[in-house]
Amino acid sequence: MNILIACEYSGVVRDAFIKKGHNALSCDLLPTESPGPHYQGDVIDVLYDGWDMIIAHPECTFIANSGVHCLHKDKSRWDKLDWACAFFNLFLEHRCPKVCIENPVPHKYAIERFYQNQKYTQTIQPWHFGEDASKRTCLWLKGLPKLTPTKIIKKDKYANQTPSGQNNLGPSKDRKKLRSKTYQGIANAMADQWGIL
Repeated sequence: MNILIACEYSGVVRDAFIKKGHNALSCDLLPTESPGPHYQGDVIDVLYDGWDMIIAHPECTFIANSGVHCLHKDKSRWDKLDWACAFFNLFLEHRCPKVCIENPVPHKYAIERFYQNQKYTQTIQPWHFGEDASKRTCLWLKGLPKLTPTKIIKKDKYANQTPSGQNNLGPSKDRKKLRSKTYQGIANAMADQWGIL
């Protein structure tokens, strides 16, 4: 299959599909961190190139429920929310037969702006796929089945958590980038389970 991995700089998902024999291209405004097929630029430039599958990781800063309180503190964030949801909708409304959009849990103002108020299809955790980490992630799926857990690791506290359960990455210029990277176990499950459809 020809697969677009939109808004991915790491190459983790792209490379998992390439290992399964697919033609996968990652696309991001940032350069790729892993040598391989990558388009550095606006995803619109390649979004309508006849893909068999699209896996998208759109910007979540203004959509995620964890930041909803900021909307009421900074009025300028409402325009940014509108932009973020319009971008998100490019993938929700895409004519590609197989689409997965990955994002954190959204707040209600985002869902109100999503195409047909679409809620996510499934939530997953890295620890469902053999990773010692907690990060609840939502998937919006079209033409794809829900991901089946591959190796469940149940713990009271995961390696990426503080004692209170928060993410243990402290403030830094790279925090957002590090938090957005897809866990290898999830990427492998996508390639293993969706790469045979």
